[in-house]
Amino acid sequence: MTPTTATTTAAPLTRWQRTCRGLLLRALASLREGRVVVRDDEGAWTLGRVTDDCALAAELRVTDGAFYPAALFEQSAGVGRAFMAGWWRCDDPVALIRILARNEDALRRWTAPALSLLAPWHRFELWRRRNTIGHARRNIADHYDLGNDFFAAFLDPSMTYSCAVFEDGDDDLAAAQRAKLDRVCRKLDLGPQDHVLEIGTGWGSFAVHAAKHYGCRVTTTTLSAEQARQARERVARHGLEARVTVVERDYRELDGLYDKLVSIEMIEAVGTQYYGAFFRRCSELLHPEGAMLLQAIVVDDRHYAHDARHVDYIKRYIFPGGVLPSPAVIAGHVARDTDFQAAHQEDLTAHYAETLRHWRLRLAEARPALLAAGRDEAFLRAWEFYFLYCEGGFRERRVGLVQTLLVKPRCRSLPLLQPVAAPWPAAARCAGAGHG
Repeated sequence: MTPTTATTTAAPLTRWQRTCRGLLLRALASLREGRVVVRDDEGAWTLGRVTDDCALAAELRVTDGAFYPAALFEQSAGVGRAFMAGWWRCDDPVALIRILARNEDALRRWTAPALSLLAPWHRFELWRRRNTIGHARRNIADHYDLGNDFFAAFLDPSMTYSCAVFEDGDDDLAAAQRAKLDRVCRKLDLGPQDHVLEIGTGWGSFAVHAAKHYGCRVTTTTLSAEQARQARERVARHGLEARVTVVERDYRELDGLYDKLVSIEMIEAVGTQYYGAFFRRCSELLHPEGAMLLQAIVVDDRHYAHDARHVDYIKRYIFPGGVLPSPAVIAGHVARDTDFQAAHQEDLTAHYAETLRHWRLRLAEARPALLAAGRDEAFLRAWEFYFLYCEGGFRERRVGLVQTLLVKPRCRSLPLLQPVAAPWPAAARCAGAGHG
């Protein structure tokens, strides 16, 4: 851990910043997989090592000493805040995130004391952003109502803001998103006889796709005014007003009975206190023959308790009120709070890493236009780090993505992944309705 000679000149570090640097370097000295070089204007330190089992390496260049206390005490939130402020840069940020994820248990032994000092603040922030019906609407608005033009800059033309499925190595993002939507529809064997409830509209891509290509009726709900407005416009543009209804209601306020239910990456906004209510309501909204397709971002079971108690970068700067369930947490609530049976589960984690890479590159391409349109540099850097942070997490399977098919007791014949059918004839699309 011997420093080399500094090569540039900047404002000297304060005594406090040097103290925090020393503590961070001690923590990074515990790296067992991967190599990190930390460099600032006073020297450079090489920590960890490249091995046959882990060739990951990254160089972290600290340009402002304020990085060190932010990273030590706030951890991912502080590292992200420092990235937004331009206090550090890295030759391979995804590799850096992956190294930190691989060595998380060892690093936590060193960083836990600093984190514990902020435990009361973490508890307060989690309480302040808890997902009551009133707070949930505000939390959703803070993430999704940032302007549809911003999301259009990095999403594919269908505005699908969830994991794509790259069935072919040459698929572009738009094709991969269509493949994902088809996968959901085929797993539920959707057809003109079905009335589908979607919890979490997004910008309407699933509702439009399912109604247009599979002939079903869709009632879809969102708490985002911006999403609801654009979803209704898209429904009208496709002439699907008779088949798709967009409502702005909390899942706890929904009523009626439906044949099928879809929830694509909405459970991340539910909150730990409300998982039971969420699954119970989903079960109550389905006919006894019904089925539900849940697409969920999940955290490793071993890290769930820690993550649920702390405010990380995403909760603080990107998605207030958000928290990831773990596979065991989902399974436990399904068993305790519903009469669902888990009929099938598919892991799509690798596809999310690739989806995030596409989003990150598209955002970089759109950056000049977004800045010219008045977007703030720190805001764009916040979202850049969000994509980097998540991509590294998915590549290391610190977080994952699963599609789970849950069926009601009288659901007897639901063949998995039916062949992709030709678009339903117009007459068929306007024919039979479901139960709801």
